[in-house]
Amino acid sequence: MNIEKILNEIGEIYSPISNECQKEFIANSKISTFKKGEIVVREGQFSKKGYLIVQGCSRAYYLKDGKDISDWFTFENQIMASIVSFFSKEPSPHYVEFIEDSTVIEFTKDTVDILTNKYHDFERFISKVITETMLGLCERLYTIQFNKAEERYKHLLTIYPDITNRIPLTHIASYLGITLETLSRIRNPKNRI
Repeated sequence: MNIEKILNEIGEIYSPISNECQKEFIANSKISTFKKGEIVVREGQFSKKGYLIVQGCSRAYYLKDGKDISDWFTFENQIMASIVSFFSKEPSPHYVEFIEDSTVIEFTKDTVDILTNKYHDFERFISKVITETMLGLCERLYTIQFNKAEERYKHLLTIYPDITNRIPLTHIASYLGITLETLSRIRNPKNRI
């Protein structure tokens, strides 16, 4: 696996990282693999690890009154972490689970702190990642508050066209704030009563 190539591709998406910074990042991270269904963070745990997804996908979710509610998904070239715990030193309110067998570049918060202090390009990179994450969460909140269920589903498909091939429909329904039955009706208009 060519980590430099992966970091260059990620740099094109967010912000380029110098070769020197890449070498230090690689020296302080590792390639990890996770099986489908593997949970790497549980609610209440402290988590100082982040995962740059090379192949596969993951989700963050809550358990509320026994219900599993998906909060966000990450796919190739995206970073997954328990954001609250990773950045604020608080226990995680989320679970983080891999939904497919996944290969990731695993890194720590300490590595991020050291590299952001040492390299301005890495600081810009992390700033872009955080900004994109926050914009995505704001967009999701707006969509849930102001769009009907069918509009939410269509919007999700514009962002992730193949999501229904990769994420179980129960997780998609909870992410959209609708029941599985409603999602089924939206996906199959012929079955509507």
